[in-house]
Amino acid sequence: MLSTLRNPTFLHLFAAQIVALVGTGLATVALGLLAWDLAGEDAGAVLGTALAIKMVAYVTLAPIAAAVAERLPRRAFLVALDLIRAGVIAFLPFVDQVWQVYVLIFALQAASAGFTPAFQAVIPDVLKDEGDYTNALSLLRLAEDLEQVASPILAAALLTVVGFPVLFVGTVVGFVGSALLVATARLPVRKRAEDGPFWADVTKGIRIYTATPRLRGLMVMEAAVAAAGAMVYVNTVVLVKDRLGLGEESVALAFATFGVGSMLAAFLIPRLLMRLADRTVMIGGAVMMVAGVAAVPLIVGFATLMALWAVIGFGFSLTQTPIGRIINRSAHEADRGAVFAAQFALSHACWLVTYPLAGWIGAEAGLSASALTLAVIGSLSLATVLRLWPVRDPAVIQHDHPDLPLDHPHLREHGEAHSHPFVIDGLHQQWPKGAG
Repeated sequence: MLSTLRNPTFLHLFAAQIVALVGTGLATVALGLLAWDLAGEDAGAVLGTALAIKMVAYVTLAPIAAAVAERLPRRAFLVALDLIRAGVIAFLPFVDQVWQVYVLIFALQAASAGFTPAFQAVIPDVLKDEGDYTNALSLLRLAEDLEQVASPILAAALLTVVGFPVLFVGTVVGFVGSALLVATARLPVRKRAEDGPFWADVTKGIRIYTATPRLRGLMVMEAAVAAAGAMVYVNTVVLVKDRLGLGEESVALAFATFGVGSMLAAFLIPRLLMRLADRTVMIGGAVMMVAGVAAVPLIVGFATLMALWAVIGFGFSLTQTPIGRIINRSAHEADRGAVFAAQFALSHACWLVTYPLAGWIGAEAGLSASALTLAVIGSLSLATVLRLWPVRDPAVIQHDHPDLPLDHPHLREHGEAHSHPFVIDGLHQQWPKGAG
């Protein structure tokens, strides 16, 4: 896996991801403390609203940002968004009203909605070999999991000597460092898509998604991921402190156990994908997550909770890590940014539903009811995935083009009935019948 880091461009991008993640982790801690400083006992409501604003920004702006990105130099686009994020964070220590927090959070997440899919689309252009790309996806997954453990520890250490506003300085440094690393990376020249109307480019990723069977399955699978993730992220603190009567250190340990499960899966995924299809690995991960959530009412002690959280974390990584491979296989190089943006928006639309659902049901009907509701959502999603994503899912598909004239360049190159790696594009707007 580490051999992938020998690629100097990926090494720059991976380092950029790490410093940006550490900065984001520091900001998460600092934002919680800022909310308490401004709102006191209502800090939870402030953070919940900020989280909703984040999801709305992701869902609505990611496709638009992808269309803008197609019209701009890739390196300049990524560097500019990193610097915008740094600039927004630099204002947070000076706010004194809750509404100012909301405005800045929207601006921050709007920039992230553009940066993240564009960054994801760069990686397969840098690492053409599928094995190297799989290793890269696992390394990026590991980085995200480690950040969830390392950033709170770093924040706690810093807070012993400085006030929480200084944590925002660390975030600014992280985003500026990310910008410098991206600026000094030798990014490959991006293939340009055919020029088209701006709003057609905004919807292009969604159109490719909904017309491709494996992507339709992936889209529904994200509902299972969001249901399991919401149970962990929203209700862990209530499970630990209210049901089990334990302290804050146990909350941190529970989250760490989830992360350890995810990291273990990330280590194993490159080898698993050498032997098993992406569909098999991802559905197996979804089954683990749904089963883990369904078992939450059976928790009788902290050891049981940690075991379930490790299982859910393991399944979470199995379903999330191969996503880049699926998108890479389902779109032309010029269209990847749009499809990554569609994935980003659609997945966060699922989280926008499951986050409040997990909290509301837990508060009104209890944690067992919340867990069982989310498990039902996950089970229905999984059953739908099995119908939408065919077991036989070849990349090369035989098809014809009865709507094209015989002298069309595509038919002159391939013949009337022909086979090639099939993806949705201007010449292939519908999936061949019987192919999936």
